[in-house]
Amino acid sequence: MSLETLLVSISLLLIVSIIASKTSSRIGIPSLLIFFVIGILLGSEGVAGIYFKDPQIAQYVGIVALVFILFSSGLETEWRMVKPVLYEGIALSTIGVLITALILSLFAVFVLKFTFLEGLLLGSIVSSTDAAAVFSVLRSRKVGLSGRLIPLLELESGSNDPMAVFLTISFINLIVGINNSALGIISLFISQMGLGAFLGYILGKGIVLFINKIKLEYDGLYPVLTMALVLLTYGIVNMLKGNGFLAIYILGLMMGNSNIVQKRNLIHFHSGLAWLMQITMFLALGFLVFPTKLIPIAGMGLLTSLFLMFIARPAGVFTTMAPTSFNFREKTLISWVGLRGSVPIILATFSLIAGISKADIIFNIVFFIVMTSALLQGTSIPFVAKLLKVDVPLKGKKRYPLEFEYTDDLNTRLIDFVVPYASWMVGKPVSEIGVPVDSLITLIVREEKFIVPSGQTVIESGDVLLVLVNNNNLQEILGLFSHQKKEK
Repeated sequence: MSLETLLVSISLLLIVSIIASKTSSRIGIPSLLIFFVIGILLGSEGVAGIYFKDPQIAQYVGIVALVFILFSSGLETEWRMVKPVLYEGIALSTIGVLITALILSLFAVFVLKFTFLEGLLLGSIVSSTDAAAVFSVLRSRKVGLSGRLIPLLELESGSNDPMAVFLTISFINLIVGINNSALGIISLFISQMGLGAFLGYILGKGIVLFINKIKLEYDGLYPVLTMALVLLTYGIVNMLKGNGFLAIYILGLMMGNSNIVQKRNLIHFHSGLAWLMQITMFLALGFLVFPTKLIPIAGMGLLTSLFLMFIARPAGVFTTMAPTSFNFREKTLISWVGLRGSVPIILATFSLIAGISKADIIFNIVFFIVMTSALLQGTSIPFVAKLLKVDVPLKGKKRYPLEFEYTDDLNTRLIDFVVPYASWMVGKPVSEIGVPVDSLITLIVREEKFIVPSGQTVIESGDVLLVLVNNNNLQEILGLFSHQKKEK
């Protein structure tokens, strides 16, 4: 195959995947499922007949892709939103994952006739959830979730992959005889997770400082720099026997919630890179699937998937969330939106490479779980949310025709403020608002229209004011724009 043919094929593959994902969103199917199906259709038993049976390469592709996906997830997570559900999220991403794995292992032992360790391995592989699949369905159907559900699901889905990876590797080591001590696993968990979290925090602090101080000549080099730093962080943490995936998520979380140069551009770049990684990963993993091998274990795979959806996941959620203030309806919704995505398939390649006796069966069962989870749970999320009365209209992100980038030399930020109906400033011109001299009302958004204000522009109720504020005057500005009438 010539270089030109290869480039055209790859380009068409990406374009077809993206267009197909747009169509899938309209009918409420997670777009990542479409990428997976395209990979299967192009595989050795598909229409294109591309033969690929190298789990090692698929694993390498999957690990690199997962690194950038986790970093992007952390980068876009707002700390102020997830902080109120921090303990619940951590509990779900650790204890909840473990309980889910344990309960599914019992099903594997008594129904699938696996050994206990093989059952634990299967449970660990499918124990993590996929945030991208969940939120792509919610966005496409314009459905939001009430209360603290959105930040909790975001935190859980973004942080439970490291636990699933740890459990999978630990039980593989037990099966092949590298480690034969449960106490050793507990000790390893504490050291790996602790070191991963500590190094992620320390390196995150250093990287934020480094990016702000380096002052690159070309803005386009900042995304390249962050790519290198992300891979460097993962490599260093793993070399030091820490959990690299946890460190990467914490790194993204710290960078996303710090003032850094080119922050908005970096978020956009890594969001696009994460999507490219997910498309590449699902296509590559789709190539590994041989449909003719799925037929003999179809019933086994479907039963396992249903047990995970209706028994194992709910048990993990309700047990973990028992001490919390979340009500029954909210816990039920959390149980149902535990969609499985790319991570279980990547982890299934670990067992293939390790030479586990039931590795092929596990891989095909995982395939069924991912497919049925996307089809059954993914398409029904809006209906279930409405049935449980936890749905709210989806609030789109506010978009303004101007951007403000942080620089280390500028002690200023851009904030927006909605003028309440009873505000003292309604009917007053901008010149009479009394904004400090080193702050400025830069834009007024009124009924979807943008107004560049002058001193004589009159404020109306419902206006959104974009204000460039000196950090020293932030509290004064917030007090000035409060709901209370201005004192005379």
